[in-house]
Amino acid sequence: MYAVTDPATAEVVATYLTATDAEVAAAVDAAHAATAWGRSASVAERAALLRRLGDLHAEHQDALAASIVREMGKPLAEAQGEIGFCTEIYHYYADHAEEFLADEPLDVTSGPGSAVVRRSPVGVLLGIMPWNFPAYQVARFAAPNLAIGNTVVLKHAPQCPATAALLEKLFAQAGFPAGAYVNVYATNEQVADVIADPRVQGVSLTGSERAGAAVAEIAGRHLKKVVLELGGSDPFLLLSTDDLDAVVDAAVAARLDNTGQACNAAKRFVVVEELYEPFVERFTARLLAAETGAPLSSVAAAEHLGRQVDAAVAEGATLHGTGRRHGAYVPAGVLTGLTTGHAAARQELFGPVAMVFAAADEDDAVRIANDTPYGLGSYVFTTDPAQAERVADRIEAGMVFVNGVGAEGAELPFGGVKRSGFGRELGRPGIEEFVNKKLIRTVA
Repeated sequence: MYAVTDPATAEVVATYLTATDAEVAAAVDAAHAATAWGRSASVAERAALLRRLGDLHAEHQDALAASIVREMGKPLAEAQGEIGFCTEIYHYYADHAEEFLADEPLDVTSGPGSAVVRRSPVGVLLGIMPWNFPAYQVARFAAPNLAIGNTVVLKHAPQCPATAALLEKLFAQAGFPAGAYVNVYATNEQVADVIADPRVQGVSLTGSERAGAAVAEIAGRHLKKVVLELGGSDPFLLLSTDDLDAVVDAAVAARLDNTGQACNAAKRFVVVEELYEPFVERFTARLLAAETGAPLSSVAAAEHLGRQVDAAVAEGATLHGTGRRHGAYVPAGVLTGLTTGHAAARQELFGPVAMVFAAADEDDAVRIANDTPYGLGSYVFTTDPAQAERVADRIEAGMVFVNGVGAEGAELPFGGVKRSGFGRELGRPGIEEFVNKKLIRTVA
């Protein structure tokens, strides 16, 4: 089940044994035993370990990046950038853990005495991670929770076992005690047993809608909290501009991030009619010229995207592109002639294919943007500050970026609404998800 398959060649490079039931149970045992460390170590001590972990990511950037490229085909420079972002995340929580976890005094109006809210760990957490950002996704889940003192059982995507093993070594090398972070090559059935274990207090999943629904159902039966970051079909609204070339460059960057395999990549480009034709012409030319030439994560992923594109064309859309699909390679392309009535308009295209929609005006653009089951991120480009504020408020998404792309940061909360999931990671909200906000009221 766990294997490194080079998407560029479809060659199976390495295989890893799936965990036995005994090994999965041992992983939970170890994580539960390590909760004693989580409750006894000071916040400063835990923060120091996170700082060292961030340093180790920087020191081992080349090895981690090479592993990511080999497992899921990401361009090398982007894989190196992913590891750099991990370093920022671990250092961010190292810098801010004491501030975020300090006692919060409350104004008592119901009688004499004082009260505080004290933030403390809840215990063992299960993380279920995807293949598209093998290190970054781990960082944004593990960093805040280890800062709190929670412990982590981590089940990575089956196609990223080598990166999973490298990461576990770095956690140990940073000085985290045995059980604080445990990697396990578990099956879906074993994951269900872990969620049901009364010692496990919560689950965080980044992945598909189907996986999120399955995990949430199991967690709900066992009264476990869940954070879900699922799919997205983020709209990119172009309402006005005094520099179309700059907007086109931003649009290309937003679509080709991770060869188009990012949940929060711009996927639906909604352009007002007066800018539609010049945008399509320039965007298509630059997207085709800028494609990375990297494969998608697997042949199966490429075939799925191909079927979606073919179905859109069969419904009347026009595909602008010159490349040929082969193996895990899908050439960049632009679909035009779309309306919200097309099936593709309500799907997530995970790869370097963009959908462009014409909008009559601002209201129509917002309508198109919101006519989706997803609600992760969004982008608004306009020269009118009042319009930017108005449209940002109307968009149904967890994140809105105005006049910029690639503007995520360790300090900024990440998450969505609707079928894109719920809960937040990163920033201060990311440390508030799995924490006991204990009231301590002293009357006299």
